[in-house]
Amino acid sequence: MSSPRPPNPRWTRRDFARTSASLPLLALVPRGLLGLGTGRQEVTIRVDSEIGQVRPELHGHFAEHVGACIYGGVWVGRNSPIPNVNGYRKQAVEYLRELGVPILRWPGGCFADDYHWRDGVGPPAGRPKRVNLHWGGYVEDNSFGTDEFIGFCRQIGAEPYICGNVGSGSPEELRDWIEYSNFPSGSALADERARNGSAEPYRIRYWGVGNENWGCGGQMTAREYAALFRRFAVFAPVLGGLKPYLVACGPDRNDVAWSHDFMDSVPAHRLPEAFAMHYYAEGKSPSAAYTPATMEAQLATFPEIERAVIQQRALLDGYDGGRKVMLVLDEWGVHDRLVPEEEKSHGRLWQQCTMRSALAVALGLNLFNRQADKLAMCNLAQMVNVRAPLLQTEGGECVRTLVYYVFALFRAHRSKTAVRVEAEDPSSSGLSVSASREGQDLVVSLLNSRDDTDMPVACSLRSVRPASASAQILHADDLNAYNGFGSSAQIAPRPHPVSVGGGGLQLDLPRLSVVTVAVRMA
Repeated sequence: MSSPRPPNPRWTRRDFARTSASLPLLALVPRGLLGLGTGRQEVTIRVDSEIGQVRPELHGHFAEHVGACIYGGVWVGRNSPIPNVNGYRKQAVEYLRELGVPILRWPGGCFADDYHWRDGVGPPAGRPKRVNLHWGGYVEDNSFGTDEFIGFCRQIGAEPYICGNVGSGSPEELRDWIEYSNFPSGSALADERARNGSAEPYRIRYWGVGNENWGCGGQMTAREYAALFRRFAVFAPVLGGLKPYLVACGPDRNDVAWSHDFMDSVPAHRLPEAFAMHYYAEGKSPSAAYTPATMEAQLATFPEIERAVIQQRALLDGYDGGRKVMLVLDEWGVHDRLVPEEEKSHGRLWQQCTMRSALAVALGLNLFNRQADKLAMCNLAQMVNVRAPLLQTEGGECVRTLVYYVFALFRAHRSKTAVRVEAEDPSSSGLSVSASREGQDLVVSLLNSRDDTDMPVACSLRSVRPASASAQILHADDLNAYNGFGSSAQIAPRPHPVSVGGGGLQLDLPRLSVVTVAVRMA
């Protein structure tokens, strides 16, 4: 990653010094991990101080052709003995529809920049077999392509988001993909789509222009990529009255040099609708063998992700037209030390999804609430069987992971307005809080990532009084606990005591727990 450099003279609204000056705002939220938290924790929820809307897209997801995410995960095939709906795993469809997936990114990831969409359309028996270069060199039969992806999105109620091929593709290829998907009828490609089963256009709005082009997407410099982005953007047509929402490849983590070089190289009238950064919380332990120390080290990444969001947003705002470019966290999540034997049996990038994984994801979702005015979309990697997914499958079994239940607890925040939260002791280790409101309804999410400390928490509400409250908790005594295959003893949310009085809320936050409180204000 390149090192930061001074502000560019094109900046017109605020400079990088103001970016750094905004960082003390992080002290207003209990991001912790700096020392042992003990005793009663005091939190003030400033219901009268709004941040921005918690867009449903902040709870987005990502499905790549890696491991058993697609094949054996969401797609088992129409002739499979596993219960399915037109080839989609029936249990996965039901669980994902129940959760509500706002947006789904596909086909990658690294796979996207070696994927040619025409390989995945038409009669399945006639589709060419290709080698998956990035994820193990297995033969991809292309039985899951564009039409199957759209069908899956419709089954689970998700908005489709397609990542196009820049690394080994062409502007013509992306242009044709958009026409195949979005042109109503009468052209060769629209008519081909109709023959393949959909007379109506797919109306796909979100289009990524490449993926990680600084790495697996071509090992490009930002200026090289910017030149390609300009070319590809010219040939991304408005069809069927729908203007493509183009997502440009942003930095690896908080690489401000990449962001500067891209913004320097693209004129204001050619800027993308969104700019996508990727940021993973790397871990040193195998997924089911974390210690308190290695968990704390991994969770300590999240304050850095929050810092990156603040800095990248301010950097974009400093350019002509930059305020119109939305900031996206296109890939995020936890990446643990992989175990070769597990990958052999369960597929590439398999990680057991534990209580520690759930705490990490809850930290991210709290972060997105607190920075809701700076983010347009965040996509967890990945949906099924890869890294810290919503679902894990084995044969005919499909298990909802603890991460699935974290998203279920946070679902109540969607479309509400995030409000500011202050902690009496912002260095309290392990305590993280966010809140949002709509009318007389307030939602508060709290988590305690300590493995050795229970926390009594008192939340005072600024400018309002609570009339009633109820809470749900996700909790395990072991940071490596998980929902396993073949077990009826599954960890899931359950009711949790919360009391209302004195203008606020009081509750106990057990070690290794995530709690969401629904409050009705007087």
